[in-house]
Amino acid sequence: MGRPLTVLVIDDSATNRRTLTTLLESSNEVMVLDWAGDGEEGLKKVLDLKPDVVTLDLEMPRLGGHTFLRLLMRAAPTPVIVISSYSHKSDVFKALELGAFDFIAKPPRSTPEALEILRRELLDKVFAARHVKSGGRHGAALRTSVLSGDAPQVIAVGASTGGPPAVQRILEGLASEPTVSVLVSQHMPSQFTRAFAERLDRIGPFTVTEACDGDVVAPGHVYIAPGGRHLVLTERGGRMELRTPGPVPADKYAPSVDRLFESAAEVLGSRAVAVVLTGMGADGAQGVRYVRREGGESWAESEDTAVVFGMPKEAIATGAVTRVLTLDSMGPELAALVRRRRQSSGQ
Repeated sequence: MGRPLTVLVIDDSATNRRTLTTLLESSNEVMVLDWAGDGEEGLKKVLDLKPDVVTLDLEMPRLGGHTFLRLLMRAAPTPVIVISSYSHKSDVFKALELGAFDFIAKPPRSTPEALEILRRELLDKVFAARHVKSGGRHGAALRTSVLSGDAPQVIAVGASTGGPPAVQRILEGLASEPTVSVLVSQHMPSQFTRAFAERLDRIGPFTVTEACDGDVVAPGHVYIAPGGRHLVLTERGGRMELRTPGPVPADKYAPSVDRLFESAAEVLGSRAVAVVLTGMGADGAQGVRYVRREGGESWAESEDTAVVFGMPKEAIATGAVTRVLTLDSMGPELAALVRRRRQSSGQ
């Protein structure tokens, strides 16, 4: 076994510090170097000890979590996992925009079952930090769609770790084509997906909502898969509708990027566009195969900008990905694709 992964715990609660230390050190591959009770002390210790990963509480005396992140990302960019309560959802998304690697929601009660779930999630995300890039922000015969001619152009996007800021960047890059519709499958706890949608809704030209079962896909709208449920595109009477079925025992992820991409391929055929962004694991790899099988476009984020290159790497390895792009170029290139398709269809 190689060198253990080193962690600095920053939290103003002594109880939380002890709990996090115990959970982290339940793995012999992790070593907690030290702890800090506020952001000012935490910043000094990060610069001095140079941990591999930092866990961060956002509400702290002397120097709050957001200011801590601003200063840290300028001085010594380090993977930071935010530990937050369900009541501070908007603070979490601001932290992700400021450079935090990922977040974990504190369980409302410290039951043995809840702590075990927290332990597994914490270790999964700490181990994923090994793959964070420094500074990362990182076919078959074609089938004809039966949709009506004025149906909006649809882009399906899948993401996991590092995804919220990446999805925001994609939407910013698509701003020149505000009539497109975007379906997003982002791995995220169910208590946070609505807040994620509300935050995106405030910052751009698109109307962003958490998807509801039966939604009719409309131009200029972005639909976020509800946490714990899938987002599936369907066709009914010449129009596109959304379904949000619950998971089955065999599902590894809910929402599932594969399920979203497969449904887009079935409904849109050669007009399907699937985009795999940053994240751990292989969700989306099977889905891009479906899209290419129908003659659609499958794109993946480049290793140069992906915070975690797991999902894009697995998608690219299938041979079904048609373009690999950095995050900065992804949105504008998608907008250019939408324009070309609109022009070719005479819309």
